[in-house]
Amino acid sequence: MINIDELKFDEKGLIPAIVQDARTGRVLTLAYMSRESLELSLEREKTTFWSRSRQELWLKGETSGNYQHLVSVTADCDGDALLVRVEPDGPACHKGTESCFEYPLWHSSNRGEFSVEGLYQLLQDRKATLPEGSYTSYLFQKGIDKILKKVGEECTEVIIAGKAGDKAETVYELADLAYHALVLMTEMGITPADVAKELASRHIIDHKVKQEKMT
Repeated sequence: MINIDELKFDEKGLIPAIVQDARTGRVLTLAYMSRESLELSLEREKTTFWSRSRQELWLKGETSGNYQHLVSVTADCDGDALLVRVEPDGPACHKGTESCFEYPLWHSSNRGEFSVEGLYQLLQDRKATLPEGSYTSYLFQKGIDKILKKVGEECTEVIIAGKAGDKAETVYELADLAYHALVLMTEMGITPADVAKELASRHIIDHKVKQEKMT
């Protein structure tokens, strides 16, 4: 563990803070902290930054309600940047999106590990640009009824494969279902973080129920 005195704030007394969703690993935003805002963040266990445009402290979520609850703060090897892991109450961006990083510039077609977050971002891009010849574009153009129909069809396929005891086919159909569920989420503005948060709340409830049964 290090202390604040070991950090290297720049000539303006600021240090960059990369804010990451602790549940999904997604980078939410890049902000700046002064010594005071960092101390307040640790004290409140909520992110507090220094606004370079307004030249003042600001508690993230103070007006929007989208607080970011601290999970951990880690300095880099030079002590001049911070990784701030949080559990967000809502969108990180002032534009209402989950992350400030929502605008793909380039992505390799043959590199990079698969992730649900990555697929979700791709679906968001498809919805925004509707490239011709894309099956995903077709679904978005047809609208919610078509998307819901596909989700229902894939649910049925999963049931059939599972009932037959065919593991490989069940995996295949589950992947189809997951894809179409993500299309539905994109259409409705539901993020993977929303689902993760709901699952986390159920895990806590389930844990409490198990504890009650044991006592």
